[in-house]
Amino acid sequence: MFNPDPRILLAGLSGGTGKTIVSLACARAFSRAGRVVAPFKKGPDYIDAQWLSLAASRPCSNLDPYFHSRDVIRSVFHHKSIGADLSLIEGNRGLFDGMDEHGSCSSAELARMLDAPVILAIDCTKMTRTVAAVVQGCAGFEPGLNLAGVILNRTAGERHRSVLRRSMETHTDIPVLGMLPKMVSNPIPERHMGLMSDQEYDGSGHLDALADLASEWLDLEGIERAALAAPDFGPTPPPIFPGEPAARKARIGYVHDAALWFYYPENLEALEHAGAELVRLSLLDPEPWPEVDGLYLGGGFPEVFAERIAANRPVLDHLRALAESGLPIYAECGGFMVLCERLEIDNASHAMAGVFPLTTSFCPRPQGLGYTEAEVVADTVFFPAGTRVLGHEFHYSMCVSERAGELEHGLRMVRGQGSALGRDGFLHRNTWAGYNHIHALAVPGWAERFVAAAAARATGARP
Repeated sequence: MFNPDPRILLAGLSGGTGKTIVSLACARAFSRAGRVVAPFKKGPDYIDAQWLSLAASRPCSNLDPYFHSRDVIRSVFHHKSIGADLSLIEGNRGLFDGMDEHGSCSSAELARMLDAPVILAIDCTKMTRTVAAVVQGCAGFEPGLNLAGVILNRTAGERHRSVLRRSMETHTDIPVLGMLPKMVSNPIPERHMGLMSDQEYDGSGHLDALADLASEWLDLEGIERAALAAPDFGPTPPPIFPGEPAARKARIGYVHDAALWFYYPENLEALEHAGAELVRLSLLDPEPWPEVDGLYLGGGFPEVFAERIAANRPVLDHLRALAESGLPIYAECGGFMVLCERLEIDNASHAMAGVFPLTTSFCPRPQGLGYTEAEVVADTVFFPAGTRVLGHEFHYSMCVSERAGELEHGLRMVRGQGSALGRDGFLHRNTWAGYNHIHALAVPGWAERFVAAAAARATGARP
């Protein structure tokens, strides 16, 4: 029996403290040193998770107490850690920041669920002794937290680092596991949704530079000791997907290119477990698509590639024809934008597939951000009416069409913005499209129903 004992959770005091850079640096440094690293990202995130996958050379899974019970989280963690020398979990926001004043769904709560030692990355800009007070407060703030060390980030020089270290040693018993200097610029470029996508340029050199930084400034041996000191994980959790995988019964295409690539690994795995053969497609490649029985359009950056997508008219026309034919199509966020009539950005309007008579317009600020909760209000091939759907949204575009209120929809938003007028999940034949993202493990039955609809299409039956 394998127990994924060596594990750490890297957290920060807030967003922007540098924990992502520290996590990437550690993952790459350990991987480069011959360790097999299993990477995880806390919370709903595609971009950081993809960079962690690249840094560790191993797929990254998301762990989220909002979506998943403790048992599901431990199952995902265990089974995705098999074969690893250590597991590295990147937290999100501040260590204790959750959905309410009790810190529900926080990184600290996730650490307790996994009995994971915590290493805290702290932005030390214009601070010295106060850092020790902050660390002392964090160490005793909540019972059950194992604060195994701190990494002091954005230090100004040797004198600054000396005072920081002496303050920590004098006033706390928490070890300093590294002190990073201020960097002139972020080694990985950023834009509106966070780090720039690796789909658009080769980031290997940047990750190796971060590993060099970690090797010079971090106590990698101490960090590994903290991971190895994690308590025994306990009994082996059940499999992520119960039962034997179903026999292949349908081909489901999913667009995965530089424009659309936001997919949780477990969503694709759930479809395969339910009997789907997955076929990777592109909106940017002019090559005709092979025949498929269903289609999954994830999120991404269609606004960045709007001109190229609009120029690929044969693929967009084919996409519209598939929707009109009744093919089961599930689209999230960026995929929804592609299915609309037009996409507006930088005072230009680009023609999209036109499945829905809607326009989405890119805005300078987020138009939807955070966890969602919704009720399914119409029976579809994906959900029965009455289903409670937990999800999340993060989009800078908004639906600006006056006709939005006239269209049939599948979701009534209880929490979150949705697409328009408290609604989401626009419906057309067997197409479902909206801003809401889901995680398959939080919406039981989605994958099975999707595959069943695609299988019905394959056999000529009516889904």
